[in-house]
Amino acid sequence: MALGKIKADQLEHSTAGSLDTQFVVKGSAKAWLQYLQATPVVTDSFNISSVADNSTGNFTVNYTNAFDNSGHARSLMANSGFYCGVQDRATGSTQLHNRSDANSLTDTGAYGAFHGDLA
Repeated sequence: MALGKIKADQLEHSTAGSLDTQFVVKGSAKAWLQYLQATPVVTDSFNISSVADNSTGNFTVNYTNAFDNSGHARSLMANSGFYCGVQDRATGSTQLHNRSDANSLTDTGAYGAFHGDLA
């Protein structure tokens, strides 16, 4: 079976109209993660090669394909009553922390989507 390419500048739906393909390319998450740090286990992910559990409430997400700069956007959340924040960032990884409402580091579920251009 031969492999091929589809080249298009626009996608068109029969009733919903058309969309420039740059919205799809630029607007899609380039990586995402569901991580339960207490276990620790990655329950689902895309473009994540591994997660390192550094310490209580602190972990590093490593990307399979790096971003072109360390300023890529992150949308993060944690289980109810907790929050997930960025500790440190690089093109190939992001160090995150989970904290309680009392601001103490804690192992809980973390969920994230990562947006930007890949290298």
